[in-house]
Amino acid sequence: MSQFTVYQNKNKATQTAYPFLLNIQNDLLASMQTCVVVPLTPIKTMTHQPISKLTPVLHVQGQDYCMMTPQLAGIHKRELGAEVEILTAYQNDIIAAIDFLLSGV
Repeated sequence: MSQFTVYQNKNKATQTAYPFLLNIQNDLLASMQTCVVVPLTPIKTMTHQPISKLTPVLHVQGQDYCMMTPQLAGIHKRELGAEVEILTAYQNDIIAAIDFLLSGV
């Protein structure tokens, strides 16, 4: 399990709205039983324009998804589904969104 990896959302109650979860936790903490994730929602289902710095658009499996940074959460690793894609190409955008959430900068 590595940072910036996208996983399928196994939670039946939320997987329609958020089909993927993005692991943002640093690899130094890989031995923990939990990880911090940010849900990804299909951009086509959004009813409002995303705030680009807070909720960047990420390309996953050929489609655009909005990173729902304000909804980040800690979950047990067993709640993650299959690995889908690694988004290290978006590392700067992902970290900038988290920084913006925490510091407003």
